Amino acid sequence: MREHTKLYIDGAWREPLDGTVIELTDPATGEVSGRVALGGEADVDLAVAAANRAFPAFSRTTRQERIALLERIADEYERRAEDMAQAVTAELGCPLPLSRAMHVAAGLIQFRAAAQVLKTFAFTEERGTTHIRQEPIGVAALITPWNFPALQPAGKTASALAAGCTVVLKPAQLAPYSAVVLAEILEAAGVPAGVFNLVNGRGSVIGNALSSHPDVAVVSFTGSGEAALQVNAAAAKTAKRVATELGGKSPQVIMPDADLDVAVDTVLTWLMANTGQICSAPSRTLVPRERLEEFLSVLLPRIESLRIGDPRSEDTDMGPLISAEQWQTVQHYIQSGLDEGAHLVAGGPGKPDGLEEGHFVKPTVFTGVTNDMSIAQEEIFGPVMSIITYDTVDDAVEIANDTRYGLAGYVTGRDVADAADVASRIEAGYVIINNAEFDWTAPWGGYKESGNGREWGPEGMQEYLETKVVLGR
Repeated sequence: MREHTKLYIDGAWREPLDGTVIELTDPATGEVSGRVALGGEADVDLAVAAANRAFPAFSRTTRQERIALLERIADEYERRAEDMAQAVTAELGCPLPLSRAMHVAAGLIQFRAAAQVLKTFAFTEERGTTHIRQEPIGVAALITPWNFPALQPAGKTASALAAGCTVVLKPAQLAPYSAVVLAEILEAAGVPAGVFNLVNGRGSVIGNALSSHPDVAVVSFTGSGEAALQVNAAAAKTAKRVATELGGKSPQVIMPDADLDVAVDTVLTWLMANTGQICSAPSRTLVPRERLEEFLSVLLPRIESLRIGDPRSEDTDMGPLISAEQWQTVQHYIQSGLDEGAHLVAGGPGKPDGLEEGHFVKPTVFTGVTNDMSIAQEEIFGPVMSIITYDTVDDAVEIANDTRYGLAGYVTGRDVADAADVASRIEAGYVIINNAEFDWTAPWGGYKESGNGREWGPEGMQEYLETKVVLGR
């Protein structure tokens, strides 16, 4: 039973001034797993004031001082890695091996990578007699989602601190445990009081208060498009910068010459992992019509062999969805696929046999999907795969781009030049060819309704910098 009934503000753990304490449940069992404080507007005011007071001194720290701070954070993060993995599994239901190998590892990388970026980042430039400099923008409000609760707070925080900004973090209401561990890590690493603040709470309360606060200079938001509209509307009152990373409905284009084992590996890595709760999931798989049966012969045995169950077991492949609400959402889309005439070839409605207690779902595969169906156009956030057949590669590219989203894309093909050509034609911010190793330091973000910001690497740090021109030096 976890007890997190305090907020971290101005270098101390404090009772909420204006909030409540709620119980959270274990996604795998439905039993109460902990009690968490939810702050209110008064707590936001206190946290922003602390960050605002800390900003003048922290923004003037040297490059070397911030590098040393980030490296201390990374060392402490590494020391607390198992605590972080246990927190992610407790709040998200992610299998513990995946929590360690993906969630925690990716979070750790962010602090190490931010230190490396800082070593070579050009904060100043001379253009003739004109001096141009990049300066920290001010207090940064970081609003993060529940599906990557270790990575997202770490990535935003690392970039903001590297830039010299002070921070108020609002993690997802459903996934606050890992954010508490992060705050403990930063405290132990010696982050100065007020530089990092943690306010748990409801998005409608804390998110709105941060976005509209006159002393917040930038909001970095990752989440749904609907919530982003609210954030932007609140932020517009003070004309502050808002960087967003939103949803996706990403395609995987399987080329006519593709190695189908690699194509299936891509499905398992990016769609079925994390129980499909991945914004960049390749949930639309585009297969040459003549290779559909061959693809299914490789795919379906792998899907059926997935071990679903206790996320704390070392041999579990897929855990539950995070909440009953998310389970109902996924069920709605599975039924929608059936109602719209798609052909169910794996999974389907309901829970797997013997797993009635938690929010478990069957990995589901549809064929006969057309790109106008709801399951092909709307983000599901579950392990639901829509297979769409195509006749020519040009047709595949057209189908791939026929979406309001543009976060990610995947291309599988033996001829890498041909695959790269298709990748260049996909309207997305991040495209992976042949299930290449993911780069957690490359700029991450999307086109169209998938957002307007970038995270990680130099581009991620740039979101927290303002440009100043000085003449007459």
